[in-house]
Amino acid sequence: MSASKKPPIDPVRWQPPSVDPLPDLPPAELTVVPLPGNAPEDVVVDADGAVWTGVDDGRILRIPADGGDPVAVATTEGRPLGLHVAHDGRILVCTSPGGLRSLDPASGTLETLVAEVDDRRLMFCSNVTQSPDGTIYFTESTSAFSYAHFKGAVMEARPRGSLFRRDAEGTVLTAVPGLYFANGVTPTADGSALVFAETMGRRLSKFWLTGERAGTVTPLRENLPGHPDNLSTGADGRIWCAMVSPLNAAAEWLAPRWPALRKLLWKLPDTLQPQIKPEVWAVAFDPDSGEVVAGLRTEHPQFGMVTGLVEAGGRLWMGCIGFPAVAHCALPL
Repeated sequence: MSASKKPPIDPVRWQPPSVDPLPDLPPAELTVVPLPGNAPEDVVVDADGAVWTGVDDGRILRIPADGGDPVAVATTEGRPLGLHVAHDGRILVCTSPGGLRSLDPASGTLETLVAEVDDRRLMFCSNVTQSPDGTIYFTESTSAFSYAHFKGAVMEARPRGSLFRRDAEGTVLTAVPGLYFANGVTPTADGSALVFAETMGRRLSKFWLTGERAGTVTPLRENLPGHPDNLSTGADGRIWCAMVSPLNAAAEWLAPRWPALRKLLWKLPDTLQPQIKPEVWAVAFDPDSGEVVAGLRTEHPQFGMVTGLVEAGGRLWMGCIGFPAVAHCALPL
């Protein structure tokens, strides 16, 4: 977290969702790939098999498909978060602060696509995807804080997140407002819906793009026993979900109680606030039933706090916010 002065928070009493357990998941043998930068929050793979990620100093890194050393292709203003390989090969990059940008992978040129929404600065552009018709959808985790102070959004417990859409002409509209820390977003394999995650809400939902339900939201999986982060769609249509952490008992206890307690806690150093346990946790859900179809859960001394993931070449690649590395393993079946 940034050492800059913390902004004030305005917390409310909030009752966290109940908890429905997930099936036990097996461990996996990880291959850890060290990076010349910390906290690669998301990871994507382009058509040539190169792996892309962004680290906390603003650099966008490309790891060659042959496994060579990572190369810095560009540096963003703001912290790079969610990434997506667009239909035309550009890399879409969420930054906080800064907004939504696109990167030309050949030249390293960055272009700002969205800097403002609803006549205000886009504070916490979190994750991005593209529907089959080319429309770009992206999330904002909270309109009140940037990534540097993301814990403020958790402390407030206010539904300040949204899902937005940007059409080919550049018009941006709100698709779904009032979300509890909106995060990952990915299309279903058939293009009928988007699946999006609410990290605080501990749920996955579907925003329908086609058919009679177009424009509506339905639940896919609720009451998760941990906090979902970025999402991706697997080759067989499964929805991969990075689980950044299990529940924090202290945070769950505080949420429905006196807001003044959280105001006091927010003023304390980070080391005295609830901490994230650095697990390696990834879950794949059926896009129709929401049932668990695959996954892994383990610990590793050089990797943890998984925030992004993607299938590529029979492997599951993962990014994290806990270490200066990405990792991959055999695709869990």
